[in-house]
This record gives sequence, structure tokens and C-alpha cells, in this order.
Amino acid sequence: MRHLTSLGRSVAIATALAFVAAIPAQGALFDRLFAPKARLWDRWTVHQPSSTAVVDHRPWSALLVRYVTVADDGITRFAYHAVDAEDRRMLEDYLASLSEVPIDEYSRGEQRAFWINLYNALTVKIVLERYPVASIRDINLSSGLFSRGPWKAKRVSVAGQMLSLNDIEHRILRPIWRDARLHYAVNCASIGCPNLAREAFTAANTEELLERAARAYVNHPRGVRFAGESLIVSSIYVWFEGDFVTSSGSVLSHLRRYAEGNLAAQLAAVSRFDDHAYDWRLNDAAASPR
Repeated sequence: MRHLTSLGRSVAIATALAFVAAIPAQGALFDRLFAPKARLWDRWTVHQPSSTAVVDHRPWSALLVRYVTVADDGITRFAYHAVDAEDRRMLEDYLASLSEVPIDEYSRGEQRAFWINLYNALTVKIVLERYPVASIRDINLSSGLFSRGPWKAKRVSVAGQMLSLNDIEHRILRPIWRDARLHYAVNCASIGCPNLAREAFTAANTEELLERAARAYVNHPRGVRFAGESLIVSSIYVWFEGDFVTSSGSVLSHLRRYAEGNLAAQLAAVSRFDDHAYDWRLNDAAASPR
């Protein structure tokens, strides 16, 4: 019986892998099928609209200024190799301080900045723990047949609740704020990702940083580019297409809002995108741009 059970499991896995192999790796259907959905975690909707309390993100800003550089290709990179023991402790202490914040007692603006900074700082910490590594997807902390990378692992405590990166992005940020520009704020430590900001988000600067990041990414080739007459967009616009539809009506409407110059003229003449791509290489300042 044990042999048959094991055999049945092997057959099921083989069937699943064959199914995956039969779908083109760049297929939009496949990518949308396995992209995390925005599912609200009600526990994190509590907030205090009248609160004037402010979370201190100065340590995170100091680390960003010290280690985030803008390369000639316009992509920000993090100098993981240069982070010394003292700054590693600073990062640990910063994350520990966020764990102690009674986040329910803060305003929505403070909460949004809190979750963005927590996501980005935790991502850097996870990479530093395994560095050197070629891609964050090689940091296999999650489990499951279609799981790769650290995103499902419960790695930080907030108000006594253990959370994963996926929890922060897909169960808190996306469903509460319903703003597609959040995809330009949370950083997955990859070349294909929108730039990691060189300053911490705050309630006061979040709107400006979101607008700046959206415009920068849309007008960079890894966000939107034409190859001949074919429009190729970042896979972010496929994985989370629903967010851009909710915010702007369609992916193209969103792109047209931020596109500038020749790109704006080209986008005005198309009705769909033809393909999508994403570069999962680590956003490592020690690596040479391609």
C-alpha cells in the first residue's frame, strides 16, 4: 500500500510537471495563473485616522543612502558585499523596532509607508543572509511544488503575528490600498524590478515617491520597450494585470499616463502588448551591468 501511495504521488507530480512544461514559459496565462492574488487579511485593516504618531524610518534611510547606487543603465543596485557588521546590526535593530510598533494605532498614511519599508528592509536582510547569490529566487525558503524563493516563509513578527513577504504585499498592501503603483514601491531585489528607492517611505513623501517611481519604470526599457513594432512590457503588468485594470482601466491606459516623449507616441498607436519579460538577476552593485 505504501508503495502504491508513493507511486501515485510520483505520477501526480510527473503529470503536473508535464502540464507546466506544455505551457510556454512566457505564456501570459501561465503567469497569471500562479501569480499571488490579493486576498485581504482583515486583522490589518484597523487604523486610527486621527493619529499623528510617526514611525521612525531614519535607520533604513541611512542604509539606503549608504548602499544603494544608480548605475549608468538607470537601475539602482544594492552593495550587499559592502554591508559591514555594524550596519547589519542596524538593519536587524530597525526590523526589531518595526516588530514592536503598535501599527493598529497609526493612520493609513503611516501604515502604508510602514509596510513598504518593512517589505524592502526584510528583503535586503534575507539576501544578506544568503549572499552571494545570483538571484533571490535561489533563496529557497518556501515550500510547495510551484514555490521558489523566500516569499512564503514567515520571517518577521508585527504586533505578535508572524508574517511573510507575501503576506505584506498580497494580503495587506494590495488589498487595503488597491493602488497599482505599489508595485513600483516594493522591491524584490531583482534587475527587472522597479528601482529600490534611495530613501525610506514616509506618510509625507509616499505619493511623490510612487509617482516618481512609476514614471521612471514605465520610461525604462525593462518596464516598457518596442522591438520593431512589437510592444514588450515587464512581466509585472501580466502577473498583476488586474491591479492596473482596477487603477487605470487597462495596462495600456496606465502606461500612457506615465510615458514620455517617443514612447508616448508609440503607445498611442497600439492596442495591445505582444510579449513580456523579467530579469531575475540580483540587483547587486558588485555585478557588472549587462
